[in-house]
Amino acid sequence: MPDPSPATLETAVTARYDGLAAACCTGSLSCGAALDLAEPAPGERLVDLGCGRGRDVVRAAGRVGPTGSATGVDRSEAMLARARASLPPIFPNVRFVRSDLERLELPDASADVVISNCTINHAPDKEAVFREIRRVLRPGGRFVVSDVIAETALPDSVRSDPAAWAACYGGAIPEADYRGAIERAGFPPPEILERSEPYDKGGVRVRSVTLRSYRPSDPPGRERGVPSP
Repeated sequence: MPDPSPATLETAVTARYDGLAAACCTGSLSCGAALDLAEPAPGERLVDLGCGRGRDVVRAAGRVGPTGSATGVDRSEAMLARARASLPPIFPNVRFVRSDLERLELPDASADVVISNCTINHAPDKEAVFREIRRVLRPGGRFVVSDVIAETALPDSVRSDPAAWAACYGGAIPEADYRGAIERAGFPPPEILERSEPYDKGGVRVRSVTLRSYRPSDPPGRERGVPSP
């Protein structure tokens, strides 16, 4: 059975996160500590993919300081509205952008570090997401992403269920496939920073993993955003 259409997935995922944005709970929606493990430094430009209410974006802004910047990206307008409304006025180096992960509304080579927590699993084309991450990173820039991966290939009954995708496990793929998507996008083999024990979710076995890799320096004359052979 084929995966749900992108439009169906977007509707399911957006409905879930719009609802969470309106909830009184302010806890983390993530599956890892990508920001802490990325260790952003003063003056760096950080992008958080799937920023939600923007808590990590504000934390990042404090770490990169006034000479750096922190940009939150999300496709849920309700989440972004919540993030903007709660943004302290002392952080002028923060902005929020509504965008799909597969087509980021960000310039080439505009980030020193990209982070993401439990978001890329929602994307049907994970390689496209990592190609976009590579495009927006400067040569030598790094990403740290935490995500949910599957212990084995998921059954069709799960992969075809939009509710499972919205709940952060229907789009999970095995670790080897996830790493393959990263490497095909033009990154060196990623380093595993954290890996949880397997756990059950919706009747399947998954785990959380945090990975880091770097955009290689481009050879002279190579077009930005195009993976090296």
